[in-house]
Amino acid sequence: MKILIADDDPVSLLYLEDALQDWGYEVVAVPDGQRAHDILHGKDGPMLAILDWMMPGMDGIDLCRTIRANANATDSYTYIIMLTARRETEFVVEAMNAGADDFISKPFDVAEFEVRVRAGKRICELEQALRLKATHDALTGVYNRGAIMDILQKAVARHEREQRGLALLFADLDHFKHINDKYGHPAGDAVLREVTSRMGRAMREYDSLGRYGGEELMLVLPACTADHALVIAERIRTAICAEPVDTGDQLIPTSISIGVATLAENSTWSSSQLIQQADSALYQAKEAGRNRVAMAVAAVLPP
Repeated sequence: MKILIADDDPVSLLYLEDALQDWGYEVVAVPDGQRAHDILHGKDGPMLAILDWMMPGMDGIDLCRTIRANANATDSYTYIIMLTARRETEFVVEAMNAGADDFISKPFDVAEFEVRVRAGKRICELEQALRLKATHDALTGVYNRGAIMDILQKAVARHEREQRGLALLFADLDHFKHINDKYGHPAGDAVLREVTSRMGRAMREYDSLGRYGGEELMLVLPACTADHALVIAERIRTAICAEPVDTGDQLIPTSISIGVATLAENSTWSSSQLIQQADSALYQAKEAGRNRVAMAVAAVLPP
């Protein structure tokens, strides 16, 4: 687990870093609040932070309040332990009111400090597990409908700000009902799991895959042109039909149909309009014989 520590005292910082590393943690050590803020709000920021109260510029209390104020903009909770040389009750109350989860006075007992860090680690892991359960599909492990819709809405808003392009792929497993009827629902579940696994390997690292419902899958491709979206869609289609799915009892031939819709520069469609276009393209792919990719035809949509 990664832990951030922020302390302007180099001796204290080194002591904390050595102790945490001895206990098996990955440590990010910084000497001020501003750098701690930037790291915590960056990609893959640590879930647990140990902050000294008194630091130049942004102190621990200011940083704590900023983290809590921006909580809705992040994908995970940051567990905060506040360090200070003050022991008075009013300082404990102020730290907790600012959003700290725990409070340790300097100098501290090493054994007590280790136990408090371990408690924070357990809470972080529990929060992560609950968040995973709330946002991911239990069968396939990809995002569930609510989560992938939220990702799409944020991607549309980001496109409106940055105008970098956005593509949406709407995919449907061909003849999935026939697979369930012929081979049984457990086999159908195995096919769906393998299909999402192949799709995950075929898309880019920063793309997002979710289960929209049943055998319908949605892929959100940020910063993606129409041509590139077609390349990715065709790569996914080929990966699905290249070889049958081995369920352990039988080999099941599988294919997928994909509809593609894109937002180019100056496009202002909403997420629901983009879904409408991708769904229309998916229908075209099915009507043309399935196991193929179709691109949405540009059209004027109702507001």
